[in-house]
Amino acid sequence: MTPLDLWLSRSIPMCLLLQSLVLMVLCFPSASTCPKGCTCQRSESPPHGLNVSCSLSRLKEIPPDVPLDTQLLQLDRNHISLVPDRIFHGLRMLRRLNLSHNAVETLGEGAFVGLEGSLEVLDLSHNRITSVHKDAFARLKARVMVDNNPWHCDCALQQALGGMAHNHEAATRVLCRSSELRDQEGQPFLAVDADLCNLAKRTTDYAMLVTMFGWFAMVISYVVYYVRQNQEDARRHLEYLKSLPSKPKKPDELEDISTVV
Repeated sequence: MTPLDLWLSRSIPMCLLLQSLVLMVLCFPSASTCPKGCTCQRSESPPHGLNVSCSLSRLKEIPPDVPLDTQLLQLDRNHISLVPDRIFHGLRMLRRLNLSHNAVETLGEGAFVGLEGSLEVLDLSHNRITSVHKDAFARLKARVMVDNNPWHCDCALQQALGGMAHNHEAATRVLCRSSELRDQEGQPFLAVDADLCNLAKRTTDYAMLVTMFGWFAMVISYVVYYVRQNQEDARRHLEYLKSLPSKPKKPDELEDISTVV
């Protein structure tokens, strides 16, 4: 066997093995990056993304290493209390996101940045959400479920849901656990006829007016006190002068008086 034949006999199997490894990496790029406590399964339907299930995994935060080709992400029934801004940025294939039955309390402006073009369903039901940024859902085209949360109905919520014209169903299921208007507590959000944003502005205006009136009353009171105090001091000084004994007359003045007589 020539050296060439020996080299070929050794290199061909190595090339085939290397090619197999490359194909495995290309075909299963996410198998080794599945988040801890989750299961990942590739979808059989196009675009053949990953279905990542992290349900009932006792998670306290959203995994930061979710594969980029995830199209379904189940994070329900955990202990997640925070949705950090831009946490889903880069998941351009994500169509369904389930965050229901967690402990989320609020949503910031950038909570769902990066999902504007792909997300179809967002489930936030059965959490502890009381407030959201007014633009939290602004660019989403997804069907959003936000029922069974202890909502505080205020200007920000009115703006957030008002910008979801395609999600009228979501707004109908929002109940006001608390509200800027006391008589709306426990009522459906859509039953709030008042403009809560203008209400908040009027409340601020009233507060400023009351504050200005308080300062004005304080200044007037001080001026009145100052004037009265000066009058009292002047009166006391005058009484003091009156109480002083009169001067005895000089001898020259006495002689003038006797001469006149």
